[in-house]
Amino acid sequence: MKLEISLKDIDLQKFVGYNDTNLKSLKKFYPNLKIWTEDLSIIAEGDEEELQEFEMVIKTLLNSYHKLNKIEEWDVIESVQKIKRKLGKIETFEIITPKRKVIPHTQNQLRYLKAIEDNDVVFGIGPAGTGKTFLAVAMAVKYLREERVEKIVLTRPAVEAGESLGYLPGTYEEKISPYLTPLYDALFSLLPAEKVQKLLETRVVEIIPLAYMRGRTLSEAFIILDEAQNTTNIQMKMFLTRIGMRSKVVITGDITQIDLPKNKESGLVVARRILRNIPGIEFVEFTKEDVVRHPLVKLIIEAYEKHS
Repeated sequence: MKLEISLKDIDLQKFVGYNDTNLKSLKKFYPNLKIWTEDLSIIAEGDEEELQEFEMVIKTLLNSYHKLNKIEEWDVIESVQKIKRKLGKIETFEIITPKRKVIPHTQNQLRYLKAIEDNDVVFGIGPAGTGKTFLAVAMAVKYLREERVEKIVLTRPAVEAGESLGYLPGTYEEKISPYLTPLYDALFSLLPAEKVQKLLETRVVEIIPLAYMRGRTLSEAFIILDEAQNTTNIQMKMFLTRIGMRSKVVITGDITQIDLPKNKESGLVVARRILRNIPGIEFVEFTKEDVVRHPLVKLIIEAYEKHS
């Protein structure tokens, strides 16, 4: 069976994407369909039921195009996921926050959220743009709002906490503040600013450098260690032994972007090697296919992989 949908009233290049990125993404979701563009139309051939679903996706994308005057790869992913959820073809996981609804856009993202729900310690490992940190913070907000934890602790290593930071003006807190900005960004995107401020003032939410974790035991808390590839083995062990009762821990990192001195092995690399078979700990590995930032991010990752 053949399906033809006219695209004559739109800019075809904006719709199919730079280097046909959007068209290629559609083909990944529908490998059994033959899909191409011809005479200002998008054409598909294949099974009738799958063509009906594909038509719903294209109409959803056309609605988005008329609002935004362009389509990005994440619009394709979101539209496909939306239609598949509507048709009951995929399992889903929704996180409702005061500012937005968060849903996984890839199977690995769905697996990641389910792993966090089912395990006390979860490692999310993969390249930039795969949603590792944002989804973890969204889950932390969900747990706090549902009163399943009493506080949220967000932490990162300041890999330059030695000599180079010493030359910067200000207190230690002011020096390490730039390292913590991505965690603030995630939090402010999920909650109103006044709510975030109140949570920070009452220390229900703490955003701190990893060095401040030493000597603490955190119970009934949702704890996220971000950029964990920049922890040493000693720091990772220190962090993991801070876990108290009824706590949830998520550790994120990208082992291709380690900033430690060459003579120091990443604590994340060691943890992945020695903790895999411990019950209650799960590792979720992301790939470039899970990138949901600008489509160029995926191309950049691929270029660096080829270079390496």
